[in-house]
Amino acid sequence: MKTSKILTKFLHLAVLVILGANTSMAQGSDNPDVTKQVAALKPGESNLMVVGLVTFGFVNQSTTNSFGGVKSTDKSNSIGDVDRYEFSPMFLWRHGDKLLAEFEPSWDGSNIGVNWADISYYVAPGFIVRGGYIVLPFGTYTKRLAAGWINKLPSDPMGTDMAGSDFGVEVEGGFPLGNMKWSYDVALSNGFQLNNDGTISGVGISAINNGKTLTGRLALLPLSNSSLEIGVSSLYGSLATPAGATFTNINPSDKKGPNVSMFAVDLNFVKNINPVQINIKGQYSSAMVTNMNYADTLNNTYTFKNATSTAFGQVSVRPSKSKNKILRNFELAYRYVNYTSPKQSMWGQNYNESDFCLNYWLSWRTVLKLGYETTTAKGTTNNSISTGLDGSSTGINRLIIQFSTEL
Repeated sequence: MKTSKILTKFLHLAVLVILGANTSMAQGSDNPDVTKQVAALKPGESNLMVVGLVTFGFVNQSTTNSFGGVKSTDKSNSIGDVDRYEFSPMFLWRHGDKLLAEFEPSWDGSNIGVNWADISYYVAPGFIVRGGYIVLPFGTYTKRLAAGWINKLPSDPMGTDMAGSDFGVEVEGGFPLGNMKWSYDVALSNGFQLNNDGTISGVGISAINNGKTLTGRLALLPLSNSSLEIGVSSLYGSLATPAGATFTNINPSDKKGPNVSMFAVDLNFVKNINPVQINIKGQYSSAMVTNMNYADTLNNTYTFKNATSTAFGQVSVRPSKSKNKILRNFELAYRYVNYTSPKQSMWGQNYNESDFCLNYWLSWRTVLKLGYETTTAKGTTNNSISTGLDGSSTGINRLIIQFSTEL
């Protein structure tokens, strides 16, 4: 009986709350300012769009490993190929003329990740403010060329993702400069941590470091037709020291933590020589981490110059102005890649790669690729360091068939 009375009182109270809320909403609708704002939200000013990309392929691979004079060869093939398969729908939400939200998840056949998730505010022409999980403006490949339907080759150049994506804020834009143009892109982000083997990785949203990382890219388009772009990038920030770290300062009295600095130059050139279009792209990137003392798996102390560099150059030729409707859809591409990681580190190697590809464009955003890649990686670590790579080499030959399209 007592329970019934309490329930009745609760229902009466709930009715009063609902009536009060409705009254407030009704009063709000009589407010001229609110009515004006609602009326201003005309159809078409807020839109949701789903785009993205799909990359699917087949790889036939032969791998030859050599260590201490002993060679072994493994052969494999994969449908879908988890290294190059990607399904990445991109959700775009536009609110008025000023606000744009972007979210691009990605599935590689095994894991779901996020390429970026941010919101942009278009303050004025040539001035955009962005915040969230952003692609850092370091070099040009990761931010502009990595999508399968844009990339002229089936795979990504080794090491071009050394900056990657991070949580931060960004200011981006560009302006005319006489007959030329220039652009800028600057970001402040959470940054990286130093790992026990000397590599670095992002701290993510947890931000265990107090310092932040500053990244920026300036680009100049010196020709009036914008066919040539030259960019310069830099990155600098302190590195967080995770719990349980085994590395130490080389100078015991030095209380400063490690830091990282990166530098990159990039080039993009497109030239039409009737009936052929020539497309040249290239990038050189380097990263330098403060030298520290490290401990190997046997607890021996060692150190090394923690410098990494990567470079690629590519050229593609397409008879896009040919009168032959079939021939003008073909494109021939070549790329060379060099990646050098620190000598005497546990992951030290000198990596070289040559890629050849014949593309057939089914439309301006859909391409079928037939590629051949050959790579060689030689270890550059002293054998005295446990698990060192010195004396080892790995050669890989791949035949790749790949389909890629923008959604």
